[in-house]
Amino acid sequence: MAKINTQYCHPHPPRPWGRTTDRDLDRLENGLSRTHSPCEETASGLQQGAAMETRGQTESRRGSFTGREPARWWRLVVTLHAWASRHLHHQDQRPDSFLERFHGAELKEVSSQESTAQSNVGGQEPADRERSDKERKEESEREEERKENCLKQEEQKKDALVVDPSSNVYYRWLTVIALPVFYNWCLLVCRACFDELQSEHLVLWLVLDYSADLLYGVDVLVRARTGFLEQGLLVRDTERLWRHYTKTLHFKLDVLSLVPTDLAYFKLGINCPELRFNRLLKFARLFEFFDRTETRTSYPNVFRIGNLVLYILVIIHWNACIYFAISKFIGFGTDSWVYPNISNPEYGRLSRKYIYSLYWSTLTLTTIGETPPPVKDEEYLFVVIDFLVGVLIFATIVGNVGSMISNMNASRAEFQAKIDAIKQYMQFRKVTKDLETRVIRWFDYLWTNRKTVDEKEVLKSLPDKLKAEIAINVHLDTLKKVRIFQDCEAGLLVELVLKLRPAVFSPGDYICKKGDIGREMYIIKEGRLAVVADDGVTQFVVLTDGSYFGEISILNIKGSKSGNRRTANIRSIGYSDLFCLSKDDLMEALTEYPDAKKALEEKGRQILMKDNLIDEDLAKAGADPKDMEEKVEHLESSLDTLQTRFARLLAEYSAAQMKVKQRLSHLESQVRLCGSSPLPDRGALEPETEQP
Repeated sequence: MAKINTQYCHPHPPRPWGRTTDRDLDRLENGLSRTHSPCEETASGLQQGAAMETRGQTESRRGSFTGREPARWWRLVVTLHAWASRHLHHQDQRPDSFLERFHGAELKEVSSQESTAQSNVGGQEPADRERSDKERKEESEREEERKENCLKQEEQKKDALVVDPSSNVYYRWLTVIALPVFYNWCLLVCRACFDELQSEHLVLWLVLDYSADLLYGVDVLVRARTGFLEQGLLVRDTERLWRHYTKTLHFKLDVLSLVPTDLAYFKLGINCPELRFNRLLKFARLFEFFDRTETRTSYPNVFRIGNLVLYILVIIHWNACIYFAISKFIGFGTDSWVYPNISNPEYGRLSRKYIYSLYWSTLTLTTIGETPPPVKDEEYLFVVIDFLVGVLIFATIVGNVGSMISNMNASRAEFQAKIDAIKQYMQFRKVTKDLETRVIRWFDYLWTNRKTVDEKEVLKSLPDKLKAEIAINVHLDTLKKVRIFQDCEAGLLVELVLKLRPAVFSPGDYICKKGDIGREMYIIKEGRLAVVADDGVTQFVVLTDGSYFGEISILNIKGSKSGNRRTANIRSIGYSDLFCLSKDDLMEALTEYPDAKKALEEKGRQILMKDNLIDEDLAKAGADPKDMEEKVEHLESSLDTLQTRFARLLAEYSAAQMKVKQRLSHLESQVRLCGSSPLPDRGALEPETEQP
């Protein structure tokens, strides 16, 4: 703070505070009416206060009542209080430069109004406060209007029609736009080469051409409104979509395909469809339609073969049209290679012209049959190009068809390899014919009912979240049928659903026998199981779809009279599909859900008490020593693992420390060799701090 200079004070007796002169009051009012801008610092306010005090001292020496200490101190305190209140008020209303960048002129206008209002304080603080309150209200109203405008703009963006490229609407539009593209690729070249085809159906071609152009134009609008993903979210801003579309190659091709080249009809005549060849640049839409269809169809291999055949037919079609055009350019019937003279009525028909050209093109490209040899140089050149294209087509056909057929039969070949391996094993081990027949029938049942798919192998490429959703969709309803799992929390059910394993049993197979140790529980998905006597013939109960058994034996409920042993013989009547949940998988899932484990044990205990299969004395006894031993063994194994990890980390730390020491010694030796001065100590490196 600024010091108060009191060396010129005279030892006059202090006057009472109530006798303050008018000049002192004026001076005090002038001090209170001073205002500061929001950017003034604390030091400037203190300097003004000190200057006011100095002027007050000077004038007090000139007056009759000089050296009155209480009055001076009172004026100084009031001045500092007024400055502090103004400074705090300005600090609260100080505009944020960061916000000014976003709000622009509106925030600047508000801040200028505030500064103007604050500069007119002049001893009218209540009025200024009312004015500032009004300004705050106006500012809040402007802020609310700004927010409403932003919300309206966002709603307009959301309401804007944007096509999701993964939706069915987009795929249907691809189907629509693929038709005019395929029409242009097939018929434009045919109309350009065969004059009769163009002239005899002129009105039809004009209607189809300009309908295709209309669809091309609509497709440009659809592309401009097709969203794309950014950070996993679909962009719906129409301006950004348009900018994104105009930067792509598809935009340039779309614009070129819509150039009205057919305006040259007015000069060259209307029978020149080759002027519309720029419409062929829209081929990307046709390929996109094929790709989307391949991913959506349930028979991708069949679609691939059909798609390949279509490509080959289009190439043969174009080659036939080019052959006819070259024959027309050279002259019909001028030699044996070109198309025969059309003056002959047999070769003058349009159908014969196209079929003959198509036949020649097919023979040439497939290199199967013999064609008339070329005579002129241009004919030789065209045939050489055709032969090269034919070799590529033949290689493509052989390669693609072979790979498709192998893919179609991959599952059958893999399954047959398993059967062959088991047959060889059974023959090598001299298994009985009856058992061998049962094994082969079991495999036939799996293949016939399409149960050869390994679910884990198929779903291993999916993320855990999608894996869990598929498992929930398939198995959750089945798992909920089990009594002890009906009230479990969803997380545990998801864990258990992922651990269910399918199992198929053939007729006469025992799922479990009385006295066996229970390590799994079973849920019947399809088939019939019988609870039979020890003779295997007498049936007590028949279990059908949705039934379950073995859930009590895998819980290890203390006091159970049967322990974890099976209490019945269960046999499959026919082929049965079951879901199996092992004890280890259940306990692994329950480690993360201790409350659920207690609840399951309590439910199992109630079921045993209901059936009078629990010994209450054993249930009330202390912990089972075997369980304690298992826990101790688990802790010991965990401790061994931690010790191994700690030893590895310690070794890595020692090695890193040794490397650092070696590098430091190497640096010191280099410094000594270079004749450098010794490294300064830490105190010398630290900057000197100024003494206060």
